Amino acid sequence: MTALPAGKDPTLRVVPMPRDANQSGDIFGGWIMAQVDIAGSVAAVRLARGRVATVAVNSFLFKQPVFIGDLVSLYAEVVRVGRTSITVNVEVYAQRKPEREEVVKVTEATLTYVAVDENRQPRVVSAQQ
Repeated sequence: MTALPAGKDPTLRVVPMPRDANQSGDIFGGWIMAQVDIAGSVAAVRLARGRVATVAVNSFLFKQPVFIGDLVSLYAEVVRVGRTSITVNVEVYAQRKPEREEVVKVTEATLTYVAVDENRQPRVVSAQQ
């Protein structure tokens, strides 16, 4: 058990529903991956000041399962900015059992995005200009 990152607001919060789970009640890894990509892109879009596309999932580690009804908090942080690319770390926590406020880190990932123009071609990251 752990705690949510102190002094940081989550980039995204979501509650998985029964449709997001397998027959055993565990949330599908693909659903979690989609939420991570959304959270990572929020941070990248803010920095790029425009559209981005996911170009790589550099690492992805599932540490604990996520269950129906967990409050899932995703924290995204830009860790590298290149000429056209932005690399983001995303940490995912699940808050379980509200009566005891159990918090567990369930996933961590690193993704790379590329800033793109209206023609979906790479462009220089606006924050760099």
